[in-house]
Amino acid sequence: MREPPFKTILKPYGEALLTLAQTRPEIVCLGADLTRQTETDIFRDAIPDRFLNVGMAEANMISIAGAMARDGHVVFVNTFGVFCTRRCYDQIAMSVAYPNVNVKIVGFMPGLSSPGGPSHQAIEDVALMRALPNMLVVDPADAIEVRQAVQAVADHPGPVYLRLKRGENPLIFDDDHKFSLKKAHVIRSHKSSDVCIIASGMMLPSALAATRILESKGLTVSIVNVPVIKPLDAETIIPIVQQSGVVVTAENHTIFGGLGSAVAEAMAEEGVPVPLHRVGIRDVFAESGSREYLFSKYGLSTQNILNAVWAGLHLNTPVPVAPVHKTTPGEYAPV
Repeated sequence: MREPPFKTILKPYGEALLTLAQTRPEIVCLGADLTRQTETDIFRDAIPDRFLNVGMAEANMISIAGAMARDGHVVFVNTFGVFCTRRCYDQIAMSVAYPNVNVKIVGFMPGLSSPGGPSHQAIEDVALMRALPNMLVVDPADAIEVRQAVQAVADHPGPVYLRLKRGENPLIFDDDHKFSLKKAHVIRSHKSSDVCIIASGMMLPSALAATRILESKGLTVSIVNVPVIKPLDAETIIPIVQQSGVVVTAENHTIFGGLGSAVAEAMAEEGVPVPLHRVGIRDVFAESGSREYLFSKYGLSTQNILNAVWAGLHLNTPVPVAPVHKTTPGEYAPV
């Protein structure tokens, strides 16, 4: 595990998709007028006969993808998360999820990672895609997981929603990290812990930063990275939360229907009597701004995780103050 500030990699998805497609002729790539922004200009330039830009017609793109998958292709559909989920939800349900075809829907700019305001901030995409039968929902945390996720979802026989940060992605894990579509990644666990932090995607850096601070205060912390939100690996998660004093989930998404909801459902079904606090976007549309500004204003920061732990454990001492990490170009730090 690397230490913050993390070095970054530009376009890990685009490079991984091209590398895979060069050995897999059945892979095709579809876009909706956001080729450079979704890293698929790399694919277009190298394999133009397997790249199709349908223009600003996302619903039509999903229908085309479904038809191509029925013909034996593995279809990667690429646009911003808001445009490939809520804009064409019926087409996804009827042309992809219901027939259970081999379409990989890749949505960029998850949650509050976009300065574009509510029209471009995919704060409910996980909830939407979790609700569809046959659909896997994947939210990788860093460039290493992104690269491995491309291979994994291509090998999975069915529809997948892959949620990706646009632009530079941090390098959090070491090169020997193993991504899995079936198992949650237990970074640290204890037979008895004060708190279990469960995070996904862009919230993992803040979860790791909070863990360091909590441990420096003498608390024992279990931390689980959940790159696959559906199906949730309850088999791994439940035994860890059962041995924790409080559970805190952290997601770059509304607290309704996402990671926190999935964990709450699993805990309820297993009768786990442990308090759960969800760190995520409350019942609100956000505004335009940088990641740093939006995460701080809308409750997605390291400090918010610390606050949730203190509240969950009913500690009477002052909540620790999360430090601000200074970065230089090419570096990425938790908020």
